[in-house]
Amino acid sequence: MEALGISTLVVALAEIGDKTQLLALALTLRYRAPWPVAAGVLVATLANHAVAGAVGAAISAHVDPDWMRWILGLSFIAMGLWVLVPDKLDDDDAPKATARGAFLATTLTFFVVEIGDKTQIATVALAADYTPLIMVIVGTTLGMMIANLPVVFLGERIARAIPLGPVRKAAAALLIVLGIVALLDGGAALGY
Repeated sequence: MEALGISTLVVALAEIGDKTQLLALALTLRYRAPWPVAAGVLVATLANHAVAGAVGAAISAHVDPDWMRWILGLSFIAMGLWVLVPDKLDDDDAPKATARGAFLATTLTFFVVEIGDKTQIATVALAADYTPLIMVIVGTTLGMMIANLPVVFLGERIARAIPLGPVRKAAAALLIVLGIVALLDGGAALGY
């Protein structure tokens, strides 16, 4: 349950104001079809985070525990600092009109834009740090849905109401604390 809880909390906080959350808003406003957009976000996130989780688990299995402690600790701290930098949706990331519909456009666009995103990198780090892997994937996906569904279903009203600064700071603090615990603890609490 720890893997599920930490993964959900980290990704839900990190996703607030992220470019993929902005993309979810843009897709919703473009297609005016919240259910297909929500389903596309779910499918894209599950696929993307399953791959990221598998990468994280593979790294954990093949890297010396002492190195892993440093990699994870520094990765979490770096992620915490990265979360403090606001994202914006670039024009290149904006959804293009498609005949395939809102679901397919959302699934493909969201999957591609999530590649290399801070929440995907957090999923790699969380999967390298926590077991079982399925709980990390479920948690990170749940965190993405917690952050994105209000934007999809309530649109701009909710996006304007979220205080991005304090949420970003909370996410950064959580990630930095996880990094410090990994570094100072020698990995004992993390199962190494």
